Amino acid sequence: MLLDVNSILILVGVGLFAGVVNTLAGGGSLVTLPVLILFLGMDEVTANGTNRLMIIFSAFVANYGYTTKGIKTYPYGIYLGLTALIGAIIGASIAVDIDGDTFKRFLAIIMISIGLIIVFNTKSISSNELVERLNGKYLFYALLGFFFIGIYGGFLNAGVGIVIMLLLTTVNRVNLIRTNAIKAFAVFLYSLAALLIFAMEGKVDWIVGFWMVLGSIIG
Repeated sequence: MLLDVNSILILVGVGLFAGVVNTLAGGGSLVTLPVLILFLGMDEVTANGTNRLMIIFSAFVANYGYTTKGIKTYPYGIYLGLTALIGAIIGASIAVDIDGDTFKRFLAIIMISIGLIIVFNTKSISSNELVERLNGKYLFYALLGFFFIGIYGGFLNAGVGIVIMLLLTTVNRVNLIRTNAIKAFAVFLYSLAALLIFAMEGKVDWIVGFWMVLGSIIG
């Protein structure tokens, strides 16, 4: 896709915004996907695939930042990330064949659902009150949850960070800082698999993705 200066500035700007949002919580794709589809006229599947570049680099930079601060996710993040990766292969395989109208309807439902979750999820748990539950049945719940999160992440990914945060803080009682670190690693891992599937189908615009990546790294 040929880009003019205004389009490049828009891509860098939304990438920057999404980079900040994805690092802090999640939901950046709820902004970037409509921009790619509505403002740049990109078809839905290619927009979905191209968006993965920004997600991967944003998650990589976030994961690096948490690691340098001494916030470790091993081995828990490995377990969850690999489980999500398996789900992502399924989700992305479905996404590359979906028609545009169905995708738009699905995206609209997700945007409304995530908005409602943000509005009505007013319960917060202080990090001082948390005693992590990472073994036994709680590990199984997390693995099962991340498998389905991976399916959704491979299919669309929009707002997945918020779902991950809800799962880890409520079920496994992981504090918000560790939750974000685990989220960054898991999203990075399963998004690599999703990107590969989209790329194999020729559904990634690397030039558009480059400008969004540039913005997201800054963010």
